[in-house]
Amino acid sequence: MDYVNLGHSGLKVSPIGLGCMSYGVQAREWRTDEATGRDYIRQALESGINLFDTADMYGGGESEEVLGRALRDFAVRDDVVIATKVYYPMRPGPNGRGLSRKAICAGVDASLRRLGTDYIDLYQIHRWDPCTPIEETLEALHDLVKAGKVRYLGASSMYAWQFCKALYLAQQHGWTRFVSMQPHYNLLNREEEREMLPLCRAEGIGVLPWSPLARGRLARPWQEASSSDRVRFDQTAARLYNATEAADKMVVDAVGAVASRREVPRAQIALAWLLQQECVAAPIVGATKAHHLADAVAALSLQLDRHELDMLEQHYVPHAVSFFE
Repeated sequence: MDYVNLGHSGLKVSPIGLGCMSYGVQAREWRTDEATGRDYIRQALESGINLFDTADMYGGGESEEVLGRALRDFAVRDDVVIATKVYYPMRPGPNGRGLSRKAICAGVDASLRRLGTDYIDLYQIHRWDPCTPIEETLEALHDLVKAGKVRYLGASSMYAWQFCKALYLAQQHGWTRFVSMQPHYNLLNREEEREMLPLCRAEGIGVLPWSPLARGRLARPWQEASSSDRVRFDQTAARLYNATEAADKMVVDAVGAVASRREVPRAQIALAWLLQQECVAAPIVGATKAHHLADAVAALSLQLDRHELDMLEQHYVPHAVSFFE
């Protein structure tokens, strides 16, 4: 495994991150139980993956608990990079969500307890908070870094102008800057290429795409129904992928054509394309089946040529911008 710097920071991460949203204490709907989640976390460690991404709201905190216990049993703490997020509601009441100083301070302490660690490597704001001045958020995050509770700061899906404002204000005030952005980015949704990715390139921000396989749509033929519980129970996918079906089908068909040409699974092609995009540091890959991690790691050694890249990219049409709330 060759490790990469996360943006212009000195933090070394594996070029694949394991997304831990699906791991919970008990199996329900599309989430696995703890024993299954631990197996995937252990497999990831054995393959050289050191970046593990979660959020306080995944499973109401259960994902952090499962990840923390597994890493304590299977890894040396300083050898892994734990990334988690704050923003969404975690308790009742007006201050139980958002990015106010009060919400952030309560959120980080709760995440530290669930993860069973005394510091978080990458603390990310899950979304932009329109109800809190960004200056308050940035100063509170800076204080967490200075207190030693957090090592680096990251952000997730938002408008490029919002991220640009946050970067500018942090620099202006001498606060800790964000080193990463976690956007929704894959072959079926490339809207971030318009503004966010050029901003990240210009500012030296590492990109950690979420949903790199478009909820599995890029890993199977267009007409093939998914056997995944997540597809059946997770309603988010319907909001993310409701664009022109004919155009999306051509993209999926192109993935299949390149995969057939290379004699590899479709998932490897979709991930290899992402890995060749400038400023992408590490796609965040979920694993709920045995081959998911194997495909992700195999994609690291797959270099697509210009003709293959053109095949994959030529049918894309604009999609609605969504999921910034």
